[in-house]
Amino acid sequence: MQLLLLSSSRADNSDYLAPGLAQITEILGDIQRVLFIPYAGVSVGYDAYQQMVQSALGTIGITVDSIHQFENPALAVAEAQAIVIGGGNTFHLLHQLYQHQLIELIREKVTAGTPYIGWSAGSNLAGQSIRTTNDMPIIEPPSFNALNLLPFQLNPHYTDFKPAGFHGETRDMRLNEFMLLNPTTAIFGLPEGTALRREGNQLHYVGTVTGYLFVGGEKTPVAPGADLSGLLQRP
Repeated sequence: MQLLLLSSSRADNSDYLAPGLAQITEILGDIQRVLFIPYAGVSVGYDAYQQMVQSALGTIGITVDSIHQFENPALAVAEAQAIVIGGGNTFHLLHQLYQHQLIELIREKVTAGTPYIGWSAGSNLAGQSIRTTNDMPIIEPPSFNALNLLPFQLNPHYTDFKPAGFHGETRDMRLNEFMLLNPTTAIFGLPEGTALRREGNQLHYVGTVTGYLFVGGEKTPVAPGADLSGLLQRP
């Protein structure tokens, strides 16, 4: 299994997808054509979304086909050399994948070795479920169960910043609520500009800043480059 799960499409004031281009090049190898799934896009049209991704990946010689332009989405997935899923609203993304009956097909395809690249909502989707997304549930998918390519939860764009005068829940408070109800399920918090990379049974944290593992009510710092392969063995 080959996974690249980016927290975000940008870091600081970078160009679109620029922080992940080296890693994308590495995971794709000789692949020059990818299937993009834009279903997380709500405020941006799918054609415009494809053009954004094409402009970014075109700089490394990649051609981007978008699933919305195929008459048969399932066939597009079946024939894809690599699958790329972008950010936006995770609930809308999952809803559309269920509508097109693509969840199992993508899971089987990626499990068989097809590279999977996601960022933000696309990374959320790779976990057990989308229950630790930051997004508003603007639409109700048939289930919160996701691709389960990793046996734990993800929280992209992780930060516990609390603005002065803010009295709502911080990210840590929300993740703690999840842990209270799901004490054995791990969550990995991905700060901006970081990623998880899976190669077979190996999983590593990629980035220059500390990430965080949440499980059983505990928050543990994770150093850049850390080997997280043990998480793949969790029940």
